[in-house]
Amino acid sequence: MAKKNEWKNREGVVYSTNQNFQYDYAGNEEMETPPPHQQNLRVVLDKSGRAGKQVTLITGFIGKADDLETLTKLLKTKCGVGGSCKDGEIILQGDLWEKVVQALIKEGYRAKKIG
Repeated sequence: MAKKNEWKNREGVVYSTNQNFQYDYAGNEEMETPPPHQQNLRVVLDKSGRAGKQVTLITGFIGKADDLETLTKLLKTKCGVGGSCKDGEIILQGDLWEKVVQALIKEGYRAKKIG
């Protein structure tokens, strides 16, 4: 089954007369994850669009989705709360600025409280 609108991701060539031509598609190639001391993470308390509930957002992660999920699981375990990761952000339930920053620094990340 072909992806819907996959033609939108074609790069470079609109039409070719070559019988064996294959289109190059723009892929979501993941970057290699740099070591923790090269990551600049920002910790923000947010409640906009969440019916007044507070969540702690960790943004600025660069790297593979698997490594982001591993970091999310570590933070959820250390803080004892629920959460998820999506689009390069980690979302933890509740006001956990201090715990999250301390846990990230202990793991070797550069973390900064914003706001």
